[in-house]
Amino acid sequence: MRLTVIGTGYVGAVHAACMADLGHEVLGVDTDAERIAALASGRPPFYEPGLAALLRQGVDSGRLTFAATPADAARFADTHFVCVGTPQLPGTGAADLRHVEAVVDGLAPHLGEDALVVGKSTVPVGTAGRLALRLRGTAEVAWNPEFLREGHAVEDTLRPERVVVGVRSPAAEDRLRALYAPLLREGPPFVPFIATDTATAELVKLASNSFLATKISFINAMAEICDATGADVLTLARALGADPRIGGRFLAPGLGFGGSCLPKDVRAFAARAEELGLAGSVGILREADAVNTRQRRRVVDLAERLTGGHLAGRHVAVLGAAFKPLSDDVRDSPALAVAEAVRGRGAHVRVHDPEAVDNARAAHPQLSYALDVAKACEEADVVLHLTEWPQYRELDPRALAAVVRRPALVDARNVLDVHAWRAAGWTLCAPGRPRLP
Repeated sequence: MRLTVIGTGYVGAVHAACMADLGHEVLGVDTDAERIAALASGRPPFYEPGLAALLRQGVDSGRLTFAATPADAARFADTHFVCVGTPQLPGTGAADLRHVEAVVDGLAPHLGEDALVVGKSTVPVGTAGRLALRLRGTAEVAWNPEFLREGHAVEDTLRPERVVVGVRSPAAEDRLRALYAPLLREGPPFVPFIATDTATAELVKLASNSFLATKISFINAMAEICDATGADVLTLARALGADPRIGGRFLAPGLGFGGSCLPKDVRAFAARAEELGLAGSVGILREADAVNTRQRRRVVDLAERLTGGHLAGRHVAVLGAAFKPLSDDVRDSPALAVAEAVRGRGAHVRVHDPEAVDNARAAHPQLSYALDVAKACEEADVVLHLTEWPQYRELDPRALAAVVRRPALVDARNVLDVHAWRAAGWTLCAPGRPRLP
């Protein structure tokens, strides 16, 4: 099949490369000329495991090409995936739909009657219906939410847990079913293809992200209770996760969630519910967001406790800048939020990250950065472990103790080997673990 992907950011670039890998002819469209040039030469504009090889393969095969205008897209194919961003509007939790609307308005004059515009962007429920009115019947609108995890996006696209499409006609469903047929044939495991209306498809993504965010915030709320009572949150999480009705995934207590999806989507979902007069139905989402934000302050307080009650003038090493491992994405990064808060209390902060230093420096130039862990920790009064990169779990605590001023560590992700660090002379603390062994 022939299709276009409009918007070649994180979702779009991965979707385009993966669809080409399935054998489709794909045209990626973006207004950013520098990005188009990089992608056309087989270079991804961000770090994502496996994407570079897949991108080069698609470009070399001729199945993946790139262009710049909606007219190019309309000439190339009748199926168009919209993958542009929906950031949070300044001063409000609502989603900014300007980029989505601009794509649809740009396509409209060029579309034929067989055109299908498929949204993948995360949008408030009801958006597809409003976009259909903007097209004035010249094309059909469908919705096909993405469920990508940064660091696993290629795998999640090529081996999805489900494919959800919101459609308005059997013809649109048939076209999307054919598009994804190579994935649906693979198995086991069986990949459900769930066809529904566009409003339900939009809600699936919002509800999924909101549920995951609530689960993360719940275990962090329990960590606060554990701190107050002397209980251990890791044991609590393990016991809860053993219940098959609950499950252990996303019950990792620590610094909380960040990135470009969960915080924004939770706030946008709550804002849309309030527009619908249903504020009481999403009160839990507001509290989940508040708990998540509070975790960052609590980690700063732990760092202050380990430095004798004040951070002013102290040297603080921060391990991690990306919002999660296997990514160079620093958007709404909890790690950088903590680094900035520590700096705000007068500390000298030096940050290390295996992949995200360049992006972090561009977003937070006032912080200092180091290209290796030892340099970041040199003469540090406290070390903050804030992004759970595998490399940090493999650090030698004895070697690191030799370069710091004081062997004190906050494991904000609750994943380091406490016994090994304690044996090397380190003082540790972590959220929800007031009585570390």
